[in-house]
Amino acid sequence: MIYLDYAANTPVDPEVMSCFQNINNMYFANPNSVHRMGRASKELLDQITEKIVAHIGVKASELIYTSGASEANNLAIKGIAQAYRHNGKHIISTCLEHSSVSGALTYLQSLGYEIDLVNITEDGLVDLEHLKELLRKDTILVSVCYVDSELGIRQPITEIGRILSEYPNCMFHCDATQAIGKLPVSFEYMDCMTFAPHKFYGLNSCGILVKREKVILTPLIHGGISTTIYRSGTPDLAMAASIEKALELALKNLDERYHIVEELNQKLRSGFEKYKLVRINSTRYSYPYILNLSVSGVKATQFQDALEKEEVCVSTKSACSVINTPSRPVLAITKDKKNAMSSWRISLSHLTTEEDIVQFFQAFDRCYNALTGPVTK
Repeated sequence: MIYLDYAANTPVDPEVMSCFQNINNMYFANPNSVHRMGRASKELLDQITEKIVAHIGVKASELIYTSGASEANNLAIKGIAQAYRHNGKHIISTCLEHSSVSGALTYLQSLGYEIDLVNITEDGLVDLEHLKELLRKDTILVSVCYVDSELGIRQPITEIGRILSEYPNCMFHCDATQAIGKLPVSFEYMDCMTFAPHKFYGLNSCGILVKREKVILTPLIHGGISTTIYRSGTPDLAMAASIEKALELALKNLDERYHIVEELNQKLRSGFEKYKLVRINSTRYSYPYILNLSVSGVKATQFQDALEKEEVCVSTKSACSVINTPSRPVLAITKDKKNAMSSWRISLSHLTTEEDIVQFFQAFDRCYNALTGPVTK
């Protein structure tokens, strides 16, 4: 089986798994317990937290452990909306966001919050002039992903942050789930940032919310202070250790992995050039880990099913998206609903081999001919 859906999930690095198992076996006491074993767990948790914040350039007091990026996004968005509703109920976001962001915003809209979506340019970037037009005195939150999960477009986060710095009552949340571990990321202009290690060879069911010390959140989960007043629950020491190990490995090999994927992405782009019905939807601002394309006249689910029969795994959209609906990001950029219904995603890894690409194209060619006819080359 050829796996080309690394933006959805990555295999756990053996070192990460070994780290998790060792810590889980050796330090099973609750870090919140006051007895000797609990204190030992708490001491190790503090050490791990210090390593994590050193990796991403933030303070230990700014780190919140969660069950994943979806919880982290919900905590950031709903937490800010509730805590700062006295300043206003206006929120700005984009059509590029993960469903854990757009879903949280839809929920807030049902409570009377006003949600505006900023325009996207033909290259997929946030229209900064339109953002300035949308900003108001009662805007309390702007939420923009660092890299979107369907087209892989890297947003101008620094420029957005500088614009928002002129609005002291407006917080800036960034879902960096597709960026951390793959790109250098700075927290400088953000108020909240979220990510999950299962995107860079860590474990599922854990995530991180980073928030500025000044930012107040209304918790989603109540019941005790745990490691923070903003998120109750028994601290999962082994999970925290696994996050740190995954981060360490990803950042250590960041440039090497990026260059490997960049070369693979270029091989894909070159290979698709001979197929006249193929349209590349990823733009010049897309990073190489994701390549979004459409085959004209063939629905994405049809091509996905055909490739699966050829032992190739790709994704039609983000794994958390509603199936059989047009891709919102692709529709926003191409303004073509049929094209958005036909779009699907290849997502790469340094684990992807050149032989994988060769075999993919052999499978793609058979599917393409079967679904469109050989005369369309």
